[in-house]
Amino acid sequence: MAGYQIGEVERLLGVKPHTLRYWEKEIPLLQPRKDAFGRRVYSGRDVTLLLRLKHLLYERHFTIEGARGQLLLEMTGAAQDARAIVDALRSDLVSAYFLSRRLKSNAASALGLDDGESGSEELPHA
Repeated sequence: MAGYQIGEVERLLGVKPHTLRYWEKEIPLLQPRKDAFGRRVYSGRDVTLLLRLKHLLYERHFTIEGARGQLLLEMTGAAQDARAIVDALRSDLVSAYFLSRRLKSNAASALGLDDGESGSEELPHA
């Protein structure tokens, strides 16, 4: 099972860590586990819920209470089968995103570049 650190989720969502911690307190559906060092580890399901929550709050202008109710309704409503398919696709896309970031970082490290330098430059030929 893939786990995402709070920094990775922060960058994906474009929100600060304190916002994520606040959302965890307000939305009981969010339950990141803690690793042996006490750091939050978000599951794919948690990231999917956070993406939907951010959309409801920032794009649809729900209050936190309204967003909580909407998330509960979506998870138990008649459209649950369609929602499950969309959530599975979203989870796959999030996993692919994090994998591509890790591969990019590893490639940059192998070439002695930092992430900022690896953007549009061509790779050296062997």
